[in-house]
Amino acid sequence: MVVQNQDPRAIRGYTILANGGEPKQIGANTFKIPSQSSDKTYTVTNKGDEWHCTCPDHTYRKVICKHIYAVKLWLALKKKLAKEDVVIEETKPACKFCGSQNVIKYGKNGRKQVYKCKNCNRKFVNNINFEKLKYDTHIITLTLDLYFKGVSLRKIADHLKQFYSLNVHYSTIYRWIEKYIKIMDEYVNTLEPELSNVWHADEMAVNIHGDWYYLWNVMDEKTRFLLASVISKERKVEDTRRVFQVAKQRGKKKPKFVVTDGLQAYHKAFNKEFYDHHQSCKHIRNIGFKDKTNNNVIERLHGTVREREKVMRALKVQDTPIIDGYRIYYNFIRPHESLGGNTPAEVAMDLDLGQNKWETLLKLSLEGTCKNKIS
Repeated sequence: MVVQNQDPRAIRGYTILANGGEPKQIGANTFKIPSQSSDKTYTVTNKGDEWHCTCPDHTYRKVICKHIYAVKLWLALKKKLAKEDVVIEETKPACKFCGSQNVIKYGKNGRKQVYKCKNCNRKFVNNINFEKLKYDTHIITLTLDLYFKGVSLRKIADHLKQFYSLNVHYSTIYRWIEKYIKIMDEYVNTLEPELSNVWHADEMAVNIHGDWYYLWNVMDEKTRFLLASVISKERKVEDTRRVFQVAKQRGKKKPKFVVTDGLQAYHKAFNKEFYDHHQSCKHIRNIGFKDKTNNNVIERLHGTVREREKVMRALKVQDTPIIDGYRIYYNFIRPHESLGGNTPAEVAMDLDLGQNKWETLLKLSLEGTCKNKIS
């Protein structure tokens, strides 16, 4: 189960479970759950559609607190586990030629299973091979979702053990992230977003294993689509040029305006990557907060990154799968209030990933095709 609710209390409720704070059911609709900041225990009760908690947050603010979210999620997970087996069962693919589900196994080509369609009589090999995954794709995408929401690898491993009875080492989870983010990144880079004519660029300092580095980002103003994220040790012109080059490659176009702060490296890199004699692209720099055009669009992204700095803890300097993974999470998974609850990808392209966006995106990436891809 992947949590789509972006309410901070919902995420903290998920973190309670990931940290081992399992609710204790003491009645049909009554639960005890430990406080995360003291040795107190709060009581959560359910009466029909109404939920109540004895914690101060719910008592005084009358909101759904993190403890209520934790209990609701815990109940949903128990219900889900009762209905399905965690280890995936082998399923037959649809015919690649006519889309029929009426297929049978028809021998093997080397190690690959061959299928025959009983409708069109054509044979094909299923290259997706989801049945070869040891664990259900729900489990894999759950770990991706938790990780990029800021839950540590060890706590994710503990979560899988508590709720799914799976003994998965945290290093295995990290390998899943590396493997499947690389596959998804190759796929999403083939998509062509419809962008505005204004891009924003900015950099922020991040601490990686005790050393400070710079995380550079380029974002489209209208869609909030994050075009590029690059790590560097310094803030030289070549570092700035690199992030501009990646943004141009992924954006498939050159904008009319690039907005940055006053860092001199931006001006020099802009002249190298965007300037032409027709002045088709202009550089806007040294912008103040009160000015009509400012750079707080991308600075809000940096605030979001700060909220999930745990993602950076296992990061290595050249560890692009994690940086690419966060870009995928930001563009394709995380809904934005400023976009009406849509993701940047939903605004920038005709791509419907459904409720479990991670799982759908993984399947599309493994297939290498997308019915909603912009031609």
